[in-house]
Amino acid sequence: MTLISYAQNFEDIMLWRALGHLPDGFFIDVGAAWPTTHSVTKLFCDHGWRGINIEPNPAFYAELAEARPNDINLQIALATAASTMSMHIVVDTGLSTLDPAVAERHQSDGRDVEIIEVQVSTLDAVWEAHVPIGQEVHFLKIDVEGFEEAVLRGGRLDLHRPWIVVIEATEPLSK
Repeated sequence: MTLISYAQNFEDIMLWRALGHLPDGFFIDVGAAWPTTHSVTKLFCDHGWRGINIEPNPAFYAELAEARPNDINLQIALATAASTMSMHIVVDTGLSTLDPAVAERHQSDGRDVEIIEVQVSTLDAVWEAHVPIGQEVHFLKIDVEGFEEAVLRGGRLDLHRPWIVVIEATEPLSK
């Protein structure tokens, strides 16, 4: 079988090697961004998987909602507690963030940044509201441009146990 990678660093291919044998897998994608470009989940959706896409950027959310009607698409951000927060939209990129210091670096690099207010929930609340009882979560992907720790702190991985966790673990735009 020929596979096409949509992810930036072939994360989808690595996950497929571990999970591709499952016919009806389920994922949670925090910071989903585009439905195709740089997508860790597109390959899986093309093979019948479904999941939860979490994306607070209104433009990306609209694309996901249109392209992924079989998924649960949520226009929210995740952190340690439910609230509203300022989202720094780094225009025409996948670099938008809740972290003002990260946004400031992007702005000082010459990128346009717009600030919007977004609803914020927790990983636990999303899991409890949208993962059916008994449904295994085969992978959880978190890529939220410097806010990954807050997402993790909003979830109880001792209670909700994905098989595999993929987290962006570098400073945005660093190697």
